Amino acid sequence: MRLEKDIATVEKRIEIRDIDTIDLLGANDTNLQLLKEKCSLDIKVRGNEICLVGEQAEIDFTEKIMGEMISIVLRKGFVDKNDIMTMINLRRVTEPAVIGEIELGSTILFTRTQVIKPRTSGQEEYFKNVMEHDMTFAIGPAGTGKTYLAVAFAVSALKNREVNKIVLTRPAVEAGENLGFLPGDLKEKVDPYLAPLYDALKIMMSHDKVKLYLEQKTIEIVPLAFMRGRTLENAFIILDEAQNTTSVQMQMFLTRMGVNSKVIITGDVTQIDLPKHEKSGLIEASRILKDVDGIGTVLLKETDVLRHRLVKDIIMAYNGENGK
Repeated sequence: MRLEKDIATVEKRIEIRDIDTIDLLGANDTNLQLLKEKCSLDIKVRGNEICLVGEQAEIDFTEKIMGEMISIVLRKGFVDKNDIMTMINLRRVTEPAVIGEIELGSTILFTRTQVIKPRTSGQEEYFKNVMEHDMTFAIGPAGTGKTYLAVAFAVSALKNREVNKIVLTRPAVEAGENLGFLPGDLKEKVDPYLAPLYDALKIMMSHDKVKLYLEQKTIEIVPLAFMRGRTLENAFIILDEAQNTTSVQMQMFLTRMGVNSKVIITGDVTQIDLPKHEKSGLIEASRILKDVDGIGTVLLKETDVLRHRLVKDIIMAYNGENGK
């Protein structure tokens, strides 16, 4: 007669992004050996992937410790055995809510001030789509993180040398305005349309790094019209505000994709600023390409809005007025 139930062994794989695994695991894997000694599970490392094998509770514990280790590496450039022992001892005797935690599973990007990761079920689906597909359509209302997360994916890919450059583009169509009526040269005319992309970048990277990458053209922020005739290889390409593309513009953009490139196309189909006789290229493309292998689509909703609480209420009120 058995007095104890068998405890299931599970496996979890964690991809370490944005930092060097040597800084995390220590010279000659000293930190790794300490984790193996103090946490009751098997830990295997292949490149930047760490595989945890053991009981679920111990895997959860170790993942939280590793999250805190990453946080320390980002702050001071390394983590040592004393740091790890302090974290382990605190977690063994302290309620988890007392200690700041970083969940590693769906993390997109670590910056000096924050961890960028999905915060809603819709954003979690967004994350999975981007991980699994070379091209993703992210469609939803304002405030759902479509552009912000897309830029985070791109910056992470650049940091991890998965791509050689980032290309961010938008159609220069906004709320009935016309480029010809704006003051200044071409750059001064188009920069206001591209401002949200600059803003997102400056949150995720230092001002000097953004400036350097723009000068080197490692990062390009350009109007959609400038994409014609190009083939973009080894690049992360984002088309923002895609609801304002025409059918011809969307087809042109989609065929810019080269070898080893990844594409995210974002838009809000409730905010189309095209002339009434023009069909939105985003609506058409998402319909035509929905069953193409390698292309994913995520539909974000009002419940995914993470701006001021009034933004969600405003969207819902307008949808109600329009019978949506």
